Amino acid sequence: MSGMTRWEPFRGLNSLQEQVNRLFEDSFARTRSGQAKLASWAPAVDIYETENELVVKADLPDVQEKDIDVRVENNTLTIRGERNFRNEVHEDNYLRVERAYGTFTRSFSLPNTVDTEAIKAEYRNGVLSVRMPKREESKPKQIKISVPENGKK
Repeated sequence: MSGMTRWEPFRGLNSLQEQVNRLFEDSFARTRSGQAKLASWAPAVDIYETENELVVKADLPDVQEKDIDVRVENNTLTIRGERNFRNEVHEDNYLRVERAYGTFTRSFSLPNTVDTEAIKAEYRNGVLSVRMPKREESKPKQIKISVPENGKK
């Protein structure tokens, strides 16, 4: 008869906790002052589609317009930029710094239905809106149904 193994439901929990701890430690870089600072960041985006266009809205608070670069290459929309940390207050006076700073890049594959020559970008109130019109041939077309009178053609 083979030996029985006792079931221990919490076995491996310590190693899982260690893995989670390592994940968070790797995600943060330490500054000289010892405060944790996010190593990288990616702005949150909403992407939606209407009958006539695709729209990408990216949250970029405290990013200067001159620090934002929007490009389309090979049917890929890329938004790059940088949010700089401005010392408006002496560093020792900060109690907590949670917002991420530094460079960011977000890239999105575009469908062939987008007219890349007509893309427009607007930056207002910390939100970048990229509007990408659809090509005319890709827009839905309604076909009118004709009904003959008295069943005659």
